[in-house]
Amino acid sequence: MLTYWEQQSFTHYHHIVAGAGIVGLSAAIELKAKFPGQRVLVLERGVLPTGASTRNAGFACMGSATELLDDLNNVSEAEAVRLFAWRKKGLELLRVRLGDDKIGYKENGSYELISAREAYAMEKLDRLNEVLLPLVGKPAYKLANNKIAAFGFDATYTQSLIENTCEGELHSGMMMRALTDLAIEKGIEIKTGADIARFEEHPYRVEVFINDPFRKETYGFTCNTFSICTNAFTKQLLPDVHVEPGRGQVLITHPVKGLKFKGIYHFDMGYYYFRELDGRVLLGGGRNLDFKTENTTSFGFNDHIQADLEQKLKEIILPRTPFTIDRRWTGIMAFGANKFPVVQAFSSRVYGAFRMGGMGVALGSEAARMMVEMVNG
Repeated sequence: MLTYWEQQSFTHYHHIVAGAGIVGLSAAIELKAKFPGQRVLVLERGVLPTGASTRNAGFACMGSATELLDDLNNVSEAEAVRLFAWRKKGLELLRVRLGDDKIGYKENGSYELISAREAYAMEKLDRLNEVLLPLVGKPAYKLANNKIAAFGFDATYTQSLIENTCEGELHSGMMMRALTDLAIEKGIEIKTGADIARFEEHPYRVEVFINDPFRKETYGFTCNTFSICTNAFTKQLLPDVHVEPGRGQVLITHPVKGLKFKGIYHFDMGYYYFRELDGRVLLGGGRNLDFKTENTTSFGFNDHIQADLEQKLKEIILPRTPFTIDRRWTGIMAFGANKFPVVQAFSSRVYGAFRMGGMGVALGSEAARMMVEMVNG
């Protein structure tokens, strides 16, 4: 049982945020800006953010040409543009809030490798550029076939190369460190190792119950508003929401001697992505090879997909170039019936911003801002 001192001084907050990833920390910072005199607490079940914020590829991107064309097959043109604008606005907010130097933001080029299967995209670039021109003020996509040989990619697979002119890259660790430092600077409390068991909503407060493994008991924090920013793990707190987890397999090589390219790259409709990082190649993806197995919140490895990633490194990205693998990891993303995040008021005291669709770097800051506007409204 908590002592009288603990119960009086450590369990009452104006606002509690579940999740210390991009969205959760951004939401806490927004809450502190809206309510500067109020206490804001962030609860994170891991020692580090658990899901995808520090386990992604560090793409500051808004979507490849084939991804956008796929969007247009499933939603209206206006909705596709709205989603692109959301990503653009989110990235701009992230960069302004933290500064490019603190997140390692660079524009070394962004490209999509086009195989014979995606050749249809070539004749649709003009239309994409026309639709996006009011947002970006320049052609968002252009052909860059003259760079294929210079980058060293396999020419049999890479029949065309599309340059995405609006994208950059960042250092995910630096970004999360900067967000954490800013939150602490603003007076926000962050408790890690705080496994939320459940929450209960009452007429004048919300009680959030935490499992304490050391004391082997559960006790509650109270707050005026509770914001859930736990992405793929949200169903543990809101079991009725539509969230499907998707595990992302990632590997990174040791430094590659004579590496010919920099920047970030997509291929196979965005299911694969790779980049240069400190002279290494980081490659992730392949979820489309085994959707059923990768629909999980487990952080295990899929040997079939990991082998596929190595094969694509050898055959498409680094043909005739020796490399060795340094390390591998996985991250857990969240998907739904469409690519829009869920930003919702579930009651007058419980709110949520989650289901980033693998685009949390781009969408997260704006999703957090929108949610806090609901809290404030």
